[in-house]
Amino acid sequence: MSHLTPGRLPDGTADPDTGATAAEGSAARREPAGPGRSGRFRRRYPRGARCAAAGATVLAAALLLGAVLLPDRLDSLVPGAFLRLPAEGIALAALLLVLPPRARPVCAAGGGFLIGLLALLKGLDMGFHEVLLRPFDPVLDWGLLGNAADYLRETSGRTGALLAATGAVAGALAVLALTTLAALRLTTVLTRHRRHAVRVTLVLALAWLICVTLDLRAGGVPVAARTDADLVGERVPQIRASLADARVFRRQAAHDAFAHTPPDRLLTGLRGKDVLFTFIESYGRSAIEDPATAPRIGAVLHESTAALRAAGFGARSGWLRSPVTGGGSWLAHATFRSGLWISNQQRFRTLTSSGRTTLTGAFRTAGAWRTVGIMPGVGRAWPEGAFFGLDHVHDRARLGYHGPGFGWSQVPDQFTLEAFRRLEFGRRGRGPLMAEIILTSSHHPWAPVPRMTDWRTLGDGSVFRRIRKGGASAEEVWRSPQSVRAGYRDAIEYALRSVVGFLRRYGDEHTVLVFLGDHQPVPEVTRNSPRKDVPVTIVAHDPKVLERISGWGWTEGLKPAADVPVWPMDAFRDRFLTAYGPQPG
Repeated sequence: MSHLTPGRLPDGTADPDTGATAAEGSAARREPAGPGRSGRFRRRYPRGARCAAAGATVLAAALLLGAVLLPDRLDSLVPGAFLRLPAEGIALAALLLVLPPRARPVCAAGGGFLIGLLALLKGLDMGFHEVLLRPFDPVLDWGLLGNAADYLRETSGRTGALLAATGAVAGALAVLALTTLAALRLTTVLTRHRRHAVRVTLVLALAWLICVTLDLRAGGVPVAARTDADLVGERVPQIRASLADARVFRRQAAHDAFAHTPPDRLLTGLRGKDVLFTFIESYGRSAIEDPATAPRIGAVLHESTAALRAAGFGARSGWLRSPVTGGGSWLAHATFRSGLWISNQQRFRTLTSSGRTTLTGAFRTAGAWRTVGIMPGVGRAWPEGAFFGLDHVHDRARLGYHGPGFGWSQVPDQFTLEAFRRLEFGRRGRGPLMAEIILTSSHHPWAPVPRMTDWRTLGDGSVFRRIRKGGASAEEVWRSPQSVRAGYRDAIEYALRSVVGFLRRYGDEHTVLVFLGDHQPVPEVTRNSPRKDVPVTIVAHDPKVLERISGWGWTEGLKPAADVPVWPMDAFRDRFLTAYGPQPG
């Protein structure tokens, strides 16, 4: 019988890890397992129990290692990215080994949870880089997740969107739970084999320092990794800037050069004209300059310039730099209208709750136009329409379309323009119109793409059922970068032919058309180009309209030259209102 004091080792000291005596520890090891199922399993199958425990430990280590080394871009997601030494993992192991026993589980759970959060953040970064060519903003981008859900609902149906959202939430919770449990599991193992764990941790730390000092690389990637540390280091300044963005934007919005312009001095150079502002979804610089799309799109623009000239129309084209790329169309639309750089949802909300004079709102303020919006992408209430100065908004339901959808786009561009003529442009006895028209057929995923049909046969859109059946599926289009670019090219060509066809068929000497892209397409098309330029064109039958912008240096025709200066999109409102306001002298 032992005469040692309970809680003491043979030398009279407490065990630094468990607080138990050596005799108690030995007795605990000899003590049979408890009455539970796991205990019975261990007694009956000791070898199987040991294998299961070892397997659980290996899986926990692999999970944490994978989460820590997970890159934040899909193109970096290669096997070599996970064959590195993570500084964060070594530091966490060292911390757990020096902490007192009671603090270890708390630290382990917190560390595992944080590793899971950072893994989720890197997952979001992957998606944002693939679509928007930038990382996820933890302060300003949460609203975009709702837009992603809307996109899924439009392309996959309500059930598909619900399943995807449920899966995303469940997956996120599972990641957090598993990384937390994995960290606790490894903490138990480290404590049980503390002496060996200390040695291994010291060796790994020394190896990491050597790799950093010698800049050792495998496949061009540093062997010594600090992925999560770098991620946090990059995000801290970003979060600070995002939190301060509201104050910066309020200062910018406080200046409005046209806030107090009398109505009779607004847009005097366009009185009596029908002015149509038309956005072509994803019509970016890549459509005109990328080798995969440029020959066909260039031919369409050249042919259309000649056809419009024969009909008596002239055109001037330039470039605008959009605040977004790959998506976020409404932010680009708001930038174009407001003369402010609207690059996130916070700025959009601040803008739409202000009294800012917008480009479209200036037409209503002038009192010489009926202002309307043609919005095939709007399927629910859109209160922002009133802020942007639109007297009446024709959303998807009011366009009268009864044909099939084409990917995300529910209404083909040709039908949208014909509906505008039927509802507004072709009405007898009407006065001048200002219309904002959003064309959506060139919206990602470009599968299937509508085709031009006889304007006289459009009817209620049922004619597109046959065209829809013959189109390519999203799976076919997205099987390779080449087929994606081909689908994008076909969609832009269709949009351009719809716009030009409408103008040739229905335009007259009073028509002024401004059409532009809202942003560049997704990186699969742009080949990850950082450029955010979009073409913008003004077409008019009256030469005096184009004379007003003769000093802009824009290219004659529908295709802007490569060397035309690029304006930021928020500069357009002031330049347009100045050009078409009262002229000096």
